[in-house]
Amino acid sequence: MQIYEELKARGLIAQVTDEEEIRELVNNGKATFYIGFDPTADSLHVGHFMALCLMKRLQMAGNRPIALIGGGTGMVGDPSGRTDMRQMMTVETIQHNCECFKKQMERFIEFGEGKAMMLNNADWLLKLNYVELLREVGACFSVNNMLRAECYKQRMEKGLSFLEFNYMIMQSYDFYHMFQTVGCNMQFGGDDQWSNMLGGTELIRRKLGKDAYAMTITLLLNSEGKKMGKTASGAVWLDPNKTSPFDFYQYWRNVGDADVLKCIRMLTFLPLEEVDAMDHWEGSQLNKAKEILAYELTKLVHGEAEAEKAQEAARSLFGGSGDSEHMPTTVLCDAQFTDGKIGVLSLMVACGLCASNGEARRLVQQGGVTVGDRKAQVSDEFDKDDFAGEGIVLRKGKKVYHRATLG
Repeated sequence: MQIYEELKARGLIAQVTDEEEIRELVNNGKATFYIGFDPTADSLHVGHFMALCLMKRLQMAGNRPIALIGGGTGMVGDPSGRTDMRQMMTVETIQHNCECFKKQMERFIEFGEGKAMMLNNADWLLKLNYVELLREVGACFSVNNMLRAECYKQRMEKGLSFLEFNYMIMQSYDFYHMFQTVGCNMQFGGDDQWSNMLGGTELIRRKLGKDAYAMTITLLLNSEGKKMGKTASGAVWLDPNKTSPFDFYQYWRNVGDADVLKCIRMLTFLPLEEVDAMDHWEGSQLNKAKEILAYELTKLVHGEAEAEKAQEAARSLFGGSGDSEHMPTTVLCDAQFTDGKIGVLSLMVACGLCASNGEARRLVQQGGVTVGDRKAQVSDEFDKDDFAGEGIVLRKGKKVYHRATLG
């Protein structure tokens, strides 16, 4: 099976333009394609996972990825999927986030001469003359068509700033610029980016003629991939300092029964024949499938050693042995104790399990916190001696474990 057919078989492709040309380019390793990443944080999260895995698959098939960091568009903010305007970031923050992204991407794709490229659209967008842009690019866009785009329609009732209204033009210009300068002939993105990407293809054809060779393809990055990247408490990050390998493993270990086989098909690099054999798994077999999913993705992001540790820790905890060696751990300092004691609410906040004492209080009152082998009470306090040895093991809900020790 060739790579394009494999992408379809894994359920990754939702909609394309010029399918035959795209199939020809991709299957013969002739695609130089880009995927955009807005540097809104200093870490990628699992909502980016499908894009990263796609880049890896296509590079393995001989195609050339471009990771486009939105240093320029990030100063405007993508209105897609937003109910309000994004917070403005400084140039220094954007640059720092770009550097963090590249380190994480290097686990998926290989950068270098003739290999993957990382570009920052600030390098060309910030140099544009505004009036020149309006004349040369703005004239190619119909305001009526832009207002019909889903990314703008959903914002019209609450208000869409003119700043954000320019995002489509800027993203379209990215494709036009890279087509001319680095031979980028294909773009990938989420379903929420479809209108923006079509704008890029149309801009190339209008400015350079109908024979200009630019393809557009969209994947289910928003409706599937981005949904995977969120939990009730926020994002699941690829940075181990934000989401530990154990918590990362547990996130995937706890996916719903209805989603586990879909996730294995879309996100892992297991052979399709092996994945197809799991299609009829049910009951206890789905727990095995969840272990496979969690292990494979943790190995991909954090390496085999960390995946082994996370799996061993999870099996020990849920098997009842209580082994906490590889559990996420917070080391407390003396300053966090008052008169030599720390309350359970403060302890939950210190361990990052709750954002505030109020949230911790509600969780404890609802019976959602366990300390050791008993339910926590709001009045619980611990002195420094309680944290000796392996420390105190907290459990939030049924499946989030955390250890607290004293430094």
